[in-house]
Amino acid sequence: MQKTVTKLPVKTEKAGKHVRTFSPFENLRREVDRVFEDFYPAAFRFPFGGRGFDLDLSWPREMMTGKALAVDFAETDNDFEVVADVPGMDDRDIEIKLANGVLTIKGEKSEEKEEHKKDYYVSERSYGSFVRSMQVPEGVDMDKIEATLDKGVLRVKLPKTVEAQKAEKKIEVKAA
Repeated sequence: MQKTVTKLPVKTEKAGKHVRTFSPFENLRREVDRVFEDFYPAAFRFPFGGRGFDLDLSWPREMMTGKALAVDFAETDNDFEVVADVPGMDDRDIEIKLANGVLTIKGEKSEEKEEHKKDYYVSERSYGSFVRSMQVPEGVDMDKIEATLDKGVLRVKLPKTVEAQKAEKKIEVKAA
């Protein structure tokens, strides 16, 4: 059986087109974080500067209705890989963009079905869309990003630059 792999184009946009959308949930989260930090400056901080309430709510409607694309993000020695299940979709249904260091994957699928029989008539329509945006890690060669779609599985390869591949340094742990 011959394996069919479809390569998808990754569009790159010039810097300066970043539009921040209004997000009331993101504003509320920031305000709640600020209140807790005013009362307990260090109590809600985690190692490396993170906070316990760091949720990305930049697209709250999609997340609450289950329309945010679930992805697996993995790192190897040579690249990063984003994998998502998109069953029933083909390359025309998916758009991938890279702008200002943010990778955005969008998809939209609509289907119509009509059935005429002697004693009944059925007309069904279904529609679904998703969007997922993520910050591209440092050390990625932006010009060599590739996306493939094979049997409902979308894979976006983010190859590391040569410098990023060699940047690992082992640090010895000494007993006290």
